[in-house]
Amino acid sequence: FLHFLSVLFSFHLLSTNSLTMSAYTNQDPRLHGIKTKIRVVPNFPKSGIMFQDITTLLLDPKAFKDTIDLFVERYKGKNISVVAGIEARGFIFGPPIALAIGAKFVPLRKPKKLPGKVISQEYILEYGSDCLEMHVGAVEAGERAIVVDDLIATGGTLCAAMDLLERVGAEVVECACVIELPELKGRERLNGKALYVLVEYLDDI
Repeated sequence: FLHFLSVLFSFHLLSTNSLTMSAYTNQDPRLHGIKTKIRVVPNFPKSGIMFQDITTLLLDPKAFKDTIDLFVERYKGKNISVVAGIEARGFIFGPPIALAIGAKFVPLRKPKKLPGKVISQEYILEYGSDCLEMHVGAVEAGERAIVVDDLIATGGTLCAAMDLLERVGAEVVECACVIELPELKGRERLNGKALYVLVEYLDDI
């Protein structure tokens, strides 16, 4: 009976973690420092946009290190062999995470930026479309990958990144972002794929 309770409790913890997938629910004291270093710039790049500027976070070595450490703590020892970073700010957070967990870093770039043979994935934006590309052979079938970006808004770019990786047979374990804009419901667009974020921004706070 005690063994049954132990198994049940362990299952509950696993289920709870898989549902939240957000560091801010755990009240880690480092998160407040990270959030206060992210500058919100109104009406950039166009009217009505509240731009989340992570360049001010990068100016603070402690907050930047805490950001990387939180992701490393989550993924270290999880048999992740690929950290795929989305152009451009995924290139800032992805490489130090990859180095710390012993994985390779794979850049996912906009068209005509990679010099070798590429595989491409188009995706729809609110107005028009865009495309991500990855070098052929950079990721092999069966590898376990995470996708890293600074922010999830509508989720379109993350979906394109996952499609690229899955088309070559990789297993996308999770998407990792520093910031989530919950009102844009990007998490729902990921079709159940795990998403881990550090902080969220709400218009009413």
